Amino acid sequence: MTETTSTTPARHAVVVGGGIVGVCSALYLQREGMRVTLIERDEPGDACSAGNAGNLGIASCVPYSLPGMMWRVPGLLLDRTSPLNVRPSHFPRALPWFLRFLMAGSHKRVEEISEALRSLMRRLYDAYGPLLDDAGARDLVHNVGRLQVHESEKGFAGGRYSMDIRRRRGIEFQTLSGDEVREIEPALGPAVTAGYYIPEASHCVNPSRLVKAFAECLVRRGGTVLRQTVKGLEDGADGAGCVITEAGRHSADAVVLAAGAWSGPLARQLGTRVPMEAERGYHTMLPNSGVGMKIPVTAADRAVSLSPMEHGLRVSGIGEFAPIDAPADWRLARVVVEHARRLLPGLSEEGSYDWMGPRPALPDGKPVIGRSPSHPWATFAFGHGHVGLGTGAITGRIVGQLVAGKPPEVDLEPFRPDRF
Repeated sequence: MTETTSTTPARHAVVVGGGIVGVCSALYLQREGMRVTLIERDEPGDACSAGNAGNLGIASCVPYSLPGMMWRVPGLLLDRTSPLNVRPSHFPRALPWFLRFLMAGSHKRVEEISEALRSLMRRLYDAYGPLLDDAGARDLVHNVGRLQVHESEKGFAGGRYSMDIRRRRGIEFQTLSGDEVREIEPALGPAVTAGYYIPEASHCVNPSRLVKAFAECLVRRGGTVLRQTVKGLEDGADGAGCVITEAGRHSADAVVLAAGAWSGPLARQLGTRVPMEAERGYHTMLPNSGVGMKIPVTAADRAVSLSPMEHGLRVSGIGEFAPIDAPADWRLARVVVEHARRLLPGLSEEGSYDWMGPRPALPDGKPVIGRSPSHPWATFAFGHGHVGLGTGAITGRIVGQLVAGKPPEVDLEPFRPDRF
């Protein structure tokens, strides 16, 4: 099934959400000749987009639920230093999500999900290029490749399945010994015994500043950014939509729901239920790390990312399942730092500070992209989980095509809102 489209372009579009998906959608709607209003509770780029690891690469097409995950989850939940953490009081609510997550880990489903994600990611650079040029933000993206490293033969063997998926998707990589890894990134210590270098990978050195640059570009080109909290969505007059905030009502020919982890209740108001969890990620910024890393690194055995940013080294990881508004458990940020310390001898925490933000996680690892099944004025673009930065621009371009009444360039069957 392919996405159906309207033949009448919208004149005014309202985008709900000021993360990377929202601002890219707004810019591409503007490129389609529409008047655009973006509504965001905080400053654009201050929520989940502010804290990600900066990954921009087609290699992120491997889902997190893989064969055998069913047997690993109990151990991960019991290990206080593992990358998976569920608050005990939240577990009954999260259990249906985890059952769907495990069901998505069969060999057949993994191949299907990976191919669907690849269909988005292979357009990554083409979709980002014009936005980076217009915003004058090319300096924020570094094309240096990426390392995935392992600390044991068992871990290295366990990573082969993921790399084989990437090979089947046409992604090139080099297999390295520990010494060869350290030739590329000398800051890594002797704990690293093997790894992979993925050349077709880029890195954003300040994701928050990138989103803000895009939002500023939107305003320069005639768009509007409103700092308001969206309370609801409903039908307006003459087939239009209406966005309700604490400041009033905003009518629009088209509404794009791109509010990340906050999208679920709003989609539910329009009759679409999606099994979304706020998978809360943690990072610590180390402005004076003392290690001078040159290239981003994924420590696969620990599920931790080491990301050199323009304002220091960012060490990030953890998937904490808890209510979206629950207080942060800053102990988890300490866990991430301790993992990083095992890989980076001499790591300094001088001047460090911690962050937590919710990823919009769907159990099959694919975002929702497409028109609302019951409200033709609404387009959904949320649930990007760990790949929001990598797929933000192409999602935005697809949104622009849908709202303008054009055929989408990607088959949206795998991403349809009513697939659950």
